[in-house]
Amino acid sequence: MSFHDINFPLPLALGASGGPVRKTDIVTLANGVEQRNATQSGSRRRYEAGVGVQTMDDLQTLLAFFEARHGQLYGFRFKDPFDHGSAPARERIGTGDNQTSDFSLVKTYADSAGSWTRPITKPVAGSVHVFVDGIETQAFSVDTLSGLVSFDVAPADGVELTASFAFDVPVRFDTDHISASLEGFNAGKAVSVPLIEILPYA
Repeated sequence: MSFHDINFPLPLALGASGGPVRKTDIVTLANGVEQRNATQSGSRRRYEAGVGVQTMDDLQTLLAFFEARHGQLYGFRFKDPFDHGSAPARERIGTGDNQTSDFSLVKTYADSAGSWTRPITKPVAGSVHVFVDGIETQAFSVDTLSGLVSFDVAPADGVELTASFAFDVPVRFDTDHISASLEGFNAGKAVSVPLIEILPYA
């Protein structure tokens, strides 16, 4: 994957809108019964970040960032203003078996009727805390480009492994064109900056 390990400028991200998108095919039969089928295994996030562009300096920052990413060619990190951490609870990342040393960070969204587990591939450096049966350990390393937690020694059989962390969303520009005009910009017209999540399972 063509990816630059750099964050979308935070001042421009403030006020961004967006969130998860799911794709479902719905066929309504003659008797009114619906048949629904998920056409994508998980959700994919889309954002509109143009509202943060308020001044000419902001616009210059955006243009420089866009050009450095070669438009849609290279992905980058984006801090989702609504969903960027494991809080309020630690996330379960696995169970020890005395053999496996590597476990992937995930975030689970659940209620009493269902759940979905999201891979976390871009944890924020220095934010990851890992616990073995509830006791924090320092005997691990984490790859901030894949979300893989590697224990120095394989955890013992049956121990519960949990983690707390902050994370960014890997995204790319969802356009090859940043369109702005002085007339529209001075009139307060927002610049369109669509972003789309880069999925690890796509």
